[in-house]
Amino acid sequence: MSPNPIPGFQGDAPMQLVGLVLLGMSLASWFVILRKTAMLARAARRVPGAIAAFWAAASPTAACAAARAADPGGPSAELAEACERLAASRGHAWQAPADHARRELREALDRASRRLHAGHVLLASVGSTAPFVGLFGTVWGIEHALGAIAAAHHVGIDSVAGPVGEALIMTAAGLAVAIPAVLAYNALGKRARTLDARLEGFALDLHHLLGEPATAGAPDTP
Repeated sequence: MSPNPIPGFQGDAPMQLVGLVLLGMSLASWFVILRKTAMLARAARRVPGAIAAFWAAASPTAACAAARAADPGGPSAELAEACERLAASRGHAWQAPADHARRELREALDRASRRLHAGHVLLASVGSTAPFVGLFGTVWGIEHALGAIAAAHHVGIDSVAGPVGEALIMTAAGLAVAIPAVLAYNALGKRARTLDARLEGFALDLHHLLGEPATAGAPDTP
């Protein structure tokens, strides 16, 4: 087995480890970036249509089916399903006790919000730590290169440029890993907060709807 897990890289074991850590952080952050970008773009397209379809329906069952069809497995469909369960718990009256409705809708909203913000902690962690991992690799590499230079009887530019250059590359690699993660964290976080606000408004409207007595088919009060 080759002593260097990174082909072409001449650093010692700690430098190799730093390079592998940075590579793993980069792969993990790019996986989250691509996955979250696709998921939030899909949610941004589907959520408004699902909310509009929900309110265009004539009954809680039809409303939930319309929201589920417009946003299958999405956050707005989850809130609509919670509303349908609450409406069914009161029979034909489309309402529920205020505390029960508030709790059910809050839990559905929390699940939707966690799904929208999943992976953001990883991006923030990579963005904040990758530069320091790269800086550690640079410091270690320079210290190792200086030690090798001090032990050598004949010092030439070739023996200095290679180790020092690889050490400096570690800092650049750390920044190359951190910058996309930070930019993606800010961009995806903004989009997720926009969807959060829309879903919170939807949940508030559902809570008001469930708290109002149904008028269709209800007997008049004397």
